[in-house]
Amino acid sequence: MNISQEKKDNLNAVIKININAEDYQARVDKAIKDQAKKAQIPGFRKGMVPASHIKRMYGKSILVDEINNLLSDTLNNYLNEQQLEVLGQPLPKVDDEKEYNWDFADNFEFNYEVGLAPEFAVDFSSADKLPSYKIKVDEETLASRISNLRRSYGKMTNPDVSADNDVLYAELKQLSPDGSVFEGGITNTASVRLDQVQDEAIKASLIGLKKDDVVEFDIQKAFNNEAARVAAILKIDEATATDLQSKFQLTVKNINRLEESDLDQAFFDKIFGEGTVTTEEEFRTKITEELENMMVQDADSKLQGEMYNYVLNKINFELPDEFLKRWLKATNEKLSEEELTGGYADFAKNLKWTLIGNKIIRDNNIEVKYEDVLDMAKARIDAQFRMYSPQPISEEQLNQYAVQFLQDKENANRIFEEAKSLKVFEYLKSVVTLEEQEITFDEFSKLGQS
Repeated sequence: MNISQEKKDNLNAVIKININAEDYQARVDKAIKDQAKKAQIPGFRKGMVPASHIKRMYGKSILVDEINNLLSDTLNNYLNEQQLEVLGQPLPKVDDEKEYNWDFADNFEFNYEVGLAPEFAVDFSSADKLPSYKIKVDEETLASRISNLRRSYGKMTNPDVSADNDVLYAELKQLSPDGSVFEGGITNTASVRLDQVQDEAIKASLIGLKKDDVVEFDIQKAFNNEAARVAAILKIDEATATDLQSKFQLTVKNINRLEESDLDQAFFDKIFGEGTVTTEEEFRTKITEELENMMVQDADSKLQGEMYNYVLNKINFELPDEFLKRWLKATNEKLSEEELTGGYADFAKNLKWTLIGNKIIRDNNIEVKYEDVLDMAKARIDAQFRMYSPQPISEEQLNQYAVQFLQDKENANRIFEEAKSLKVFEYLKSVVTLEEQEITFDEFSKLGQS
């Protein structure tokens, strides 16, 4: 057997594998004998089928399988021995000029295209500067959070007259251009949340209504042409909702209002557990701490996003793009040319980040331990629970959930990559200069829109 590499350029190479009959004959003979021992063929006792009979019936398919196994082993061993860092997986080159008899005496030649990882340097220091945001908890943000919590634990009432943030349970009927009800048009009874109405004039027209009141309702304008929301309210598909231009007759069937919970001991106990908070001042302090923790996480996420872009802009290198596109197509037959073209730029950015992160990990002897992965899983699970209840689950339960979650290989791989990426960010934060800027929550929110 002979294996060699021909570099096309710094990012592309072809690996050539020549296999002679003596390289595969012993493997094929063994596979045929193993098959003979297991075969159940009419006219022969189990385990007594002659190897020659198996060879005659299944020889070529066994030969193909063993050649493929030999190729896989040989290629993987070669890549490891040569310490070649390849991107994607080797792709076999189809050579229409070569034809084989598959008669157990052929000499084979196989060629594989490989995409090579580029060489680059990683050099960060205090000269690299990035903004780090310290978000202040202002009174407006605190009041909004407290109001949301009070509504979450409030009670539903049915007032006589609608007000802001109420929910109208209403019948909607499609109107003709002349304002009459369109016969055979779209009709549905659904809930219309006033807090989701984006047009202020339309929202004002829905405030002050009573049961059985009727108003004209421009549903597209009300929800800023959000097809998904319009479709959900009218129970139509999104394509129809996108093209819909009609106004609707809205008839109020009922008014629902979620009254805010009182700031009493029962409410405090529901939020933080019995006796943890006993006064409104303590409650506000606890909510402020919770918001500060959330904002630290938001600021850190913002920093990570800016660091991601900064690193990719500073460390610039090429990838074997054409090879990677062929590899993506080969490994996902359903991937259309349009999807490949539209999604490749993001794929390439993420791949570059992975390569840079791997180099930082290697060059600085950074370890990702099981404890790091477990802590990351626990943080993700804890965050999910807190979406439904501010009360934390016990450490014992959290640990059990995390261990069970990581038993799934796909989950474990994803969390490992997140933990590794966090290690990279922590390293970068330790070497670059972070210029702290104090900012209000409202100002911070606007940064995400710019």
